Amino acid sequence: MASNKILVIDDTTVVRVKVREMLPPGNFEVLEAKDGLEGLNFILQEKLSLIMLDFLLPKMSGWEVFQKVQADPELRKIPLVIMSGRKEEVTEKITEPFEYFEFLGKPFDQKQLISAIKLAMTKAKQPRPELVSVAVEIAVKNGTSINSGVTNGTVAAPTAANTAIATPSAANTAITTPSAANTAITTPSAGGVSDTEINALNEKIVKMQAEIDSLKKQLTQVVTFIKQKIK
Repeated sequence: MASNKILVIDDTTVVRVKVREMLPPGNFEVLEAKDGLEGLNFILQEKLSLIMLDFLLPKMSGWEVFQKVQADPELRKIPLVIMSGRKEEVTEKITEPFEYFEFLGKPFDQKQLISAIKLAMTKAKQPRPELVSVAVEIAVKNGTSINSGVTNGTVAAPTAANTAIATPSAANTAITTPSAANTAITTPSAGGVSDTEINALNEKIVKMQAEIDSLKKQLTQVVTFIKQKIK
């Protein structure tokens, strides 16, 4: 019995057959779905190693399937390749760069297919900072310990920062104004902070800034998602 299952969701039989034939021989099983609803049922019921998702589908669009997958912490770990003959249809909904899935334009050849699958598997392994990580920046501004409640760049215990998700503008303001935090760290207090301690704190700030930049991208995607839901 195949240990790996690849799901191809596309309303065109030719594309589904093409993907099956292009895949190299291996210990895997190819499942096919002709619409988004059937595809989502497979996703919920099967233990999948890869999802290939057409963006325009009957019954339930690829965009709707994508949103449901991304909303589930376990399902979004599955490597994902989104397929479309028009990339702009995807970028209208999901802004580039595509950090956690790979895009495959139609038509495609075997080399492009294999490359997209490999990239999707790599991207799926990337850590995803939770949106409440905005609280880290708030903690820095308030002068509290950077390490308190933070594990691997994410906030262990969600705080009032969750409310920032409902008001994207406030969240963006918090992220784009880190200057106060930098000033607090680069200016030694009356207690006499050593140069070594200051340098160590500055290194932490550099790392935090990188995480904040990543959060900016993720918040942009959240804002886009919210706008689509309220239309």
